Amino acid sequence: MSRALLKFVRVSPTKARLIAREVQGMNAELALAALEFMPNKAAGIVSKVIASAVANGDYEPEEVVITSCRVDKAAVMKRWRPRARGTASRIIKPTAHILVEVGVASVEAEAPAKKAAPKKTAAKSAPKSAAKAETKGDDLTKIAGIGKVYAGKLNDEGIFTYADVVNMTQAQIDVMEEKYTFKGDFKDAIADAKNFVNGKDA
Repeated sequence: MSRALLKFVRVSPTKARLIAREVQGMNAELALAALEFMPNKAAGIVSKVIASAVANGDYEPEEVVITSCRVDKAAVMKRWRPRARGTASRIIKPTAHILVEVGVASVEAEAPAKKAAPKKTAAKSAPKSAAKAETKGDDLTKIAGIGKVYAGKLNDEGIFTYADVVNMTQAQIDVMEEKYTFKGDFKDAIADAKNFVNGKDA
């Protein structure tokens, strides 16, 4: 995470907050592109602060999201304007502090959203999973104890080859056994997958 702070900028905090709310949570690259076409004075200022925050962390704009864009009230300059009959009216010129924080987009937050779609249509996704197994990896149904349905579940978890099955960690095995019912001991399936891998290497 990196940040940039611009202090005592000559813009109204109220007007700058309208722009800050628009870019909050956006990808930095998309935010910079959107601000470029906004006619507001505050848009150009906020755009420069975002670019500075990205540069401070040695990031690329497409890699990060704007986690925080805050506008605080700063000092107010007071001026006077002559009016009728020797009187004067006050002119208030507000300033603001603009703080922008950017951070790398969390992969863990995006992962559940991507995996939610196959769960809703589990029955319909079985043929697609089988097609993935044919095009991207090995036929996992040849492993002892793994049928077409369970092979599809493995594909949904990103496991397509015999080597992927062999290299599964204990945490992955626990997750598979917790989420899906497996008949028998999954370690036997891993041992059978090792035989396929050894046969390929030979």
